[in-house]
Amino acid sequence: MLLRKNLPKSINFWFCLLIIFTSTTMTSMTFAQSSPNTQLNYQVPPKVVADLIDVPPSPSMGLSPRGNWAALAQANNAPSINELAQPELRLAGIRINPLTNGPKQLFFFKKITLMKIATQEKKEITGLPADVQLSFPSWSPDEKHIALTNTTNTGIELWVVEIATGQARKLTEAKLNWALSRGLTWLSDSKTIVSLFVPENRGAVPGIQIVPNGPVTQESIGKTAPTRTFQDLLKNSYDEQVFEYYTTSYLGMVSLDGKLTKLGNPGVIRAIQASPDATAFLVQTTHRPYSYSVTSAYFPNRIELWSREGKLIRQLADLALSELVPVNFDSVLPGPRGYSWRSDTAATLCWTEAQDQGDATKPAEVRDRVFTLTSPFTSEPAVLVSLAYRYGGIEWSDKGFALASEFWNKTRAARTWIIKPDQASTQPNLLFDYSYEDRYADPGSRLFKQNALGRSVIMTSPHAKYLYLTGDGASSEGDRPFLDKLNLESHKTERLWRSEAPYYESPVTILDSDAKIILTERESKTEPLNYYIRDLVNNKLEALTNFPHPTPQFADVQKEQIRYKRADGVDLTATLYLPQGYLPKDGPLPLVMWAYPQEFKSAAAAGQVTSSPYRFVRLSYFGPQFLLAQGYAVLDDPTMPIIGEGDKEPNDTYLQQLVSSAQAAIDEVVRRGVADRDRIAVGGHSYGAFMTANLLAHSRLFRAGIARSGAYNRTLTPFGFQAEERTFWQAPDTYIKMSPFVHADKIKDALLLIHGEADNNPGTFPIQSERFYQAVKGLGGTVRLVMLPSESHGYQARESILHMQWEMIQWLDKYVKNAKPRETNK
Repeated sequence: MLLRKNLPKSINFWFCLLIIFTSTTMTSMTFAQSSPNTQLNYQVPPKVVADLIDVPPSPSMGLSPRGNWAALAQANNAPSINELAQPELRLAGIRINPLTNGPKQLFFFKKITLMKIATQEKKEITGLPADVQLSFPSWSPDEKHIALTNTTNTGIELWVVEIATGQARKLTEAKLNWALSRGLTWLSDSKTIVSLFVPENRGAVPGIQIVPNGPVTQESIGKTAPTRTFQDLLKNSYDEQVFEYYTTSYLGMVSLDGKLTKLGNPGVIRAIQASPDATAFLVQTTHRPYSYSVTSAYFPNRIELWSREGKLIRQLADLALSELVPVNFDSVLPGPRGYSWRSDTAATLCWTEAQDQGDATKPAEVRDRVFTLTSPFTSEPAVLVSLAYRYGGIEWSDKGFALASEFWNKTRAARTWIIKPDQASTQPNLLFDYSYEDRYADPGSRLFKQNALGRSVIMTSPHAKYLYLTGDGASSEGDRPFLDKLNLESHKTERLWRSEAPYYESPVTILDSDAKIILTERESKTEPLNYYIRDLVNNKLEALTNFPHPTPQFADVQKEQIRYKRADGVDLTATLYLPQGYLPKDGPLPLVMWAYPQEFKSAAAAGQVTSSPYRFVRLSYFGPQFLLAQGYAVLDDPTMPIIGEGDKEPNDTYLQQLVSSAQAAIDEVVRRGVADRDRIAVGGHSYGAFMTANLLAHSRLFRAGIARSGAYNRTLTPFGFQAEERTFWQAPDTYIKMSPFVHADKIKDALLLIHGEADNNPGTFPIQSERFYQAVKGLGGTVRLVMLPSESHGYQARESILHMQWEMIQWLDKYVKNAKPRETNK
């Protein structure tokens, strides 16, 4: 075998090994101890666990634009595998249900209840079908209607609800085309809804091409074109035809009487935005040539302005196909990007363009420049602001100012500037300058209101002296959400309110002009989230909702936020759950640690306390908490910081820091007497699965591991992964060391691998688990691979989730709870 000359000699051995193990077969290796492949029927965990999946989620609240009404939406429970296994097309990075001409997965509501905030009067919506599948509820600017969709077996219908009567009625048949772009937009007149529709008489689906015309070819002519891993790409000319068939749509306006008006010509419309005054549309259309290397987001895009009659006003840009996808997180594609409308004016466009060709490695005083273009769109674009970092967006106000944000990932820097959009000579005024990984320093997010154009603008005090901030309120005490007012002249903040123990309460919005009455969402360890009206002057609290405890049978589960230190002095945090009824005299329990590592550039930021000890204890059927019902202790989200200060790269010491964090967590739960050091398992999902495999490969701290939907061979993600920006060829030693696949021979404890057969998350191809299973199995390890049919990165079907729970319980009971002492079980 030829060795790669551009790799250090120290890793040539590993390179050869990887080539062997990632080939399509491993027929040369057979082991008598291996269990035969089997296809099980779906299994069900014990009833006390299985019942959790049928607990209805608490309704979510959608507040009307002026805060007078709320829509309480009740989400569906997990769909059946029959629903999930519907036909699916995987084209250019999107997944399409050909029966509905919409996305394969939509989040559905089965019921929406209206509530008047002032009187708490509730009103049920009538007129909907019995088997309704609602999505995208959207308030009209005047609060008189809600637009929403109903998905049927043949397509997506547009419906509208009249708030005064609660009556729902269908505006269109199953005509919406949400294959590529989805959403409903109200125009400012509150009488017109805009969306995308399937062209009439589009004909039959292109016939399957059984006999190929020739080979599929791709070619590179020496231009550097790194790209991260993508799934569901186009493969041939037939895929191109089918992609165009399902994604071609036309822009349509629907009036409240159901009249549908077509605008412009059909095309592969990727995005539409109506101007605030509803006189123009920003339309982004994808066109050929397509690519077999990147998703449709990187296909050529034509960006145009259309009139309300569908006539072309101006072509703004025609962006070429880009197969050069920046892997540096501070790099962007060259050319204009981020088109949007100013929400404070009738019809002014805003966008940004990189001034360094999008290359973050090039020195530049100005990285991004923001431009505007005002109706009638015949003049040259005007420069709004120039930024030294990457553009992070603009928040508009109707008081003559806006907030422009910028960031730089390499240093975790974030800045916010006060700008005067209509005073070009006014210099930006720095408002915030902080590290975005420093949660303690986060100033919070602005609150918004609706203006006369029906658009969101920054909420200010009556004379525009103050704006309002709300945030998590991260602190050494845990998260304590807050409401501040900020003086726009002095930039000083005044705290108006802060969440107090033993509750976790967070502001939703301000309900009056003087910030004396606020809407909050409130919960505690034993009380589920409900909505309240809080009077800040009189310190009164009035409940708007009274959602019951979803699992009263587990109301006494014990929860504690614990803090401890890593060997290098870094402060760590975790949430410890103990089964209800547990007493210290009961002694140590088998414990499951469920985690997800995170990279930091600062040890101080890495050691900050996360979450709150006062969040409601909900036994999630997807996370690890359901194991409490089986007698396990659960250590949830123990911080696993991977730190690289200054010029150091975090991942160069990933393994050392990972094992040290795990060791510290184990030492703490053992010190507390709640866990048996010889009966602890580790688990995680996605990057947490990667963590799990590495901990089993590089330590003997755990008796078993559960790795769901992970990636284990980093040579299969050679142009970066997670927060790693370097390529394999720039940091080969790090890639090799971090790949548990390479170290499969060191895994001596039981490993359960679970993966969705249809995982389309970049980097976590199902082959990652399949090949890792083959490696551990081939080297004599104890390993089990479970592939869930029709599931993607996160599992959805009721049958899949119940089976996942069954697998986890079986594995943990065998290899952790009832495991023999390791000394006699090697």
